[in-house]
Amino acid sequence: MKRAITGLLAAMITTASPLAASAAEKAVSIVVVHGAFVDASGWQAVHDILSAKGYEVLAVQNPTVTLKGDVEATRQVIARAKKPVVLVGHSYGGAVITEAGDLPKVQSLVYLAAYAPQAGESVFDIATAPTPGEDKAPLLPPSNNFL
Repeated sequence: MKRAITGLLAAMITTASPLAASAAEKAVSIVVVHGAFVDASGWQAVHDILSAKGYEVLAVQNPTVTLKGDVEATRQVIARAKKPVVLVGHSYGGAVITEAGDLPKVQSLVYLAAYAPQAGESVFDIATAPTPGEDKAPLLPPSNNFL
């Protein structure tokens, strides 16, 4: 599965406009943001593939303590990028790129099996909301502090 995701992401990024630049000159830097309960090392294969194709690839190592802290860490990495940024988020990283992606340097957002919250919406809001056509939310709210 990991190889399929890596291959799919590499194919999307290397063929998607405006990313389809000549082999000699890549028009963008790619910043990748991991999900919750993992770290940036999960992007190693993607980093290696895209770097070999000439892209500047930067992986964010989020502290995953607060969304605000993760957004700030991501913005710091975006600031280091040498070219306009394609910001890629996986899972919880989607919430991070939604917030961090409002910088002028960010050219586009890529949500890879990721949360894509609306303004003011949290990952918890999404995870506890019923899916269309369902009566109940997929996650139950805490009851008596789970006792």
